[in-house]
Amino acid sequence: MKNVINVLFVVAVCQIFAVGCCCRKDGSCGRAAEAAACGTTSGADAAQGIQAASPAVNSENQMIFITDEAIAGTVAKLVEKHGEAARARIEKGVRQVAAYWNQKDGSVEEFESFCMEQFIADPAALTMLLDRFRVAMESISGHAVAMTRKLREPVDLATFQTLPVDLLFATLNPFDHLSEDFFTTKVAFVGLLNFPLLDTSEPLELSRREWAEARLAQTFARRIPGEVALGATRAYAAAEDYIARYNIHMGGVQNQDGSTPFPADLKLISHWGLRDHIKGMYSDPVGNLPNQQTILQIMNRIVNQEIPAAVVDAPGLTWNPWTNELKDAEGKAVDAAREPDTRYARILEVFRAEQQIDKYSPLYPTLIDRRFKLDREIREERVRRMLETVISSPTTKKVAALVRKRLGRDLQPFDIWYDGFKNRASLNEDLLTKKVSALYRGVNDFRADLPNVLGKLGFEPETAAFLQQHIEVDPARGAGHAMGAGMRTDSAHLRTRVPESGMDYKGYNIALHELGHCVEQVFSLNRVDDTLLDGVPNTAFTEAFAFVFQSRDLDVLGEANPDPEVMAMRSLDLLWSTVEIGSVGLLDMQMWRWLYDHPDATPAQLRDAVVSMAKELWNKYFEPMFGIKDSPILAIYSHMVAYGLYLPDYSVGFMIQAQIEAFLKGDDLATIKGRNLAREMERMCVQGRISPDVWMKGAVGSELSPDAMLKAAEDALAVVERGQAGALEAR
Repeated sequence: MKNVINVLFVVAVCQIFAVGCCCRKDGSCGRAAEAAACGTTSGADAAQGIQAASPAVNSENQMIFITDEAIAGTVAKLVEKHGEAARARIEKGVRQVAAYWNQKDGSVEEFESFCMEQFIADPAALTMLLDRFRVAMESISGHAVAMTRKLREPVDLATFQTLPVDLLFATLNPFDHLSEDFFTTKVAFVGLLNFPLLDTSEPLELSRREWAEARLAQTFARRIPGEVALGATRAYAAAEDYIARYNIHMGGVQNQDGSTPFPADLKLISHWGLRDHIKGMYSDPVGNLPNQQTILQIMNRIVNQEIPAAVVDAPGLTWNPWTNELKDAEGKAVDAAREPDTRYARILEVFRAEQQIDKYSPLYPTLIDRRFKLDREIREERVRRMLETVISSPTTKKVAALVRKRLGRDLQPFDIWYDGFKNRASLNEDLLTKKVSALYRGVNDFRADLPNVLGKLGFEPETAAFLQQHIEVDPARGAGHAMGAGMRTDSAHLRTRVPESGMDYKGYNIALHELGHCVEQVFSLNRVDDTLLDGVPNTAFTEAFAFVFQSRDLDVLGEANPDPEVMAMRSLDLLWSTVEIGSVGLLDMQMWRWLYDHPDATPAQLRDAVVSMAKELWNKYFEPMFGIKDSPILAIYSHMVAYGLYLPDYSVGFMIQAQIEAFLKGDDLATIKGRNLAREMERMCVQGRISPDVWMKGAVGSELSPDAMLKAAEDALAVVERGQAGALEAR
């Protein structure tokens, strides 16, 4: 699953990287790293900052150097030169340049001279200028992606033996000073002078040309010093490295009764591997209950930072997470001193790196502002409302009751990951792994089989071959991720974890998820009409396509079940997954609010706050459904440690997936058999990186909303009820 986000690089180009399971130059994956280095500024807010009465601050937190008088004089001279028809563009462009110009850029006279020389009024010449930027930006950002990917390979890929220098290379970003270089060379000022900054956090009806101009201008909307960008690179890379190595060797883990039920060679990364192992045991929810409860206990120890430091990524020990006793291979007691509050220290390091960015982002002075107003272009309150609507809906309560009924027992906290709605839940995972490992002994086998995999998803042979040509597959050190290309001459990289015994089912499931990302990345880069618009509106959109692919993993394996009730289960699974990850997203949002309210917090204070907030959210939403109080399980997600307010993207991605699935299903006789996923996906992706609601209208005909998900779940519940009634009648 793209839930690994294993690439954290900071490149100071606004359209550059995402951080997370899927990383690319357009920032469609949350842009955790990119937000730490550059960012975008919306026009309405920018105008407020630019036109504010003096004294004011510019993007370097310094006094505005260019006065209103100087601006007015420059505008008057440009209007005299180019005519009254150009006044609106002149006024906006000059003010945008003035907002970023400081003393080291030149005198007031040099400011005026620059504007007089570089402003372009002629439409044909302006088109030529836009094309100059288009070519240059693809080259710069494309090579930045390729270089960063290469520098990070020893950290990201399992083929490298670990050396102490690897993390240093991972934090070496030759482009950390790029943002300032754009301004030093005055390239950024040319962009700001001639192209408008727009408020893209609200729906805009723009032409393709206007969208390209807006995205280009956003590239220069912040001016971050290189040393600040480098600090963020280091903080994120250190946090990601900490998470990538957080493995639990399960062979020596004991259940509450002292037994050791897990395979000797089983190694599970937190949180993904632990969670997915819980999911894999729903094929026998009664027999596997003690094992699931033990993994829950491990998670609680991690969240509370009670886990023995010696256990982390260390084989050969016997550990009872119930008692926290630790022994070596000979049965002798081992020091079980808890891990220091490293988990929370890493979060604070990321937070403090973002605080340094804040100083150079007066229009968006917190990561919260940058994430929602810039990266997602969806207001925080709107995201919160959508999540709360789903989590607290009557439909969710009905689904919880159905989960309890299907399990035949009271719900446990880990049942937020109930996997029984999936067709695979009724299948033996060991048999699925046997089938997968026979197909894919290594990553090269998976890449070679891409045309077959894509063909089963509906892609024509020619398109499948094109996609294979643009996708590389690498062995991941972590759980897996997708890393998009930054230029058309490069390839997207799919990373997935492959044991020596061959790809297991979990790895295959993750690989299908990452393939969804890569296909989106290839389409939205290589087949979009303008590389200034490559990508999708934000991370949630690429997540949606990854989820669409992942939900079809058994179809590709030839294990699909066309029964209407089985198909209905997909909608229930989607809702239940959104409830789970949406709750975690709310916690992530609350944690970052708390961080800004408590900037001097210690790791211990943050730990206590996160655990407390996790329990409060649990009690608000899940205690009424589960009958269990004070579970901290929502705090287990590794994303909270390393990926800077990334988690809300998943739940929004699920909502987008539901809307896409509803569109693919169709609702009239002409589309009764459903629309073709491959064809419709390409049509949607080539819209490029326009604003979320505009993209959604073009893709499915309606704005972003949880309504399709809730309706599909209600319809699915009705199908299940009819099936149960029919079964009773048959008896």
